[in-house]
Amino acid sequence: MTIEIPGYKAGTWTIDPTHSEVGFSIRHLMISKVKGVFENFDATFVTAENPLESKVTAKADVASINTKDKNRDAHLRTGDFFLAEEHPTIDFVSTGVRHEDGEFLVDGDLTIKGVTKPVTFEFDFGGFGQDPYGNYKAGATAKTKINREDFGLTYNAALETGGMLLGDEVTITLELQAVLNQA
Repeated sequence: MTIEIPGYKAGTWTIDPTHSEVGFSIRHLMISKVKGVFENFDATFVTAENPLESKVTAKADVASINTKDKNRDAHLRTGDFFLAEEHPTIDFVSTGVRHEDGEFLVDGDLTIKGVTKPVTFEFDFGGFGQDPYGNYKAGATAKTKINREDFGLTYNAALETGGMLLGDEVTITLELQAVLNQA
């Protein structure tokens, strides 16, 4: 099965970090969500003639975590969470692309803190277009949810009022813009 996508081009695409974001959110104090980003990241998309045969590789630099609180960010880099010294990157390698019920799904292996688990990102294509400098670009939003404990991120604290400091579910949201490499 081949899917037709208006403006789609086969080739190698490189992430445009100035127009992209690797973000996450997690329940905090059981009443709200804390959001953060990884400021340093990279991704390459190799799009095939058939979009369903495309591949993605990506990584985020753990030390670049930013939750708008320097003390919290420092704690997140420690062994209580990411153990950044021993596991400096979070990595994703796609294993397949599917089109189901009008949605694009990208399956792959996500590695956090040395633990690799399969995940599926829901991809919402924004489209394709040329920027003022002649670069051909693609835009998309990708989302998935993971259980942080599956990746060895088990730190938590009980609250005096009941419940736990942190939720287990983490939503990962990628705002992506990539440029087609010109041969």
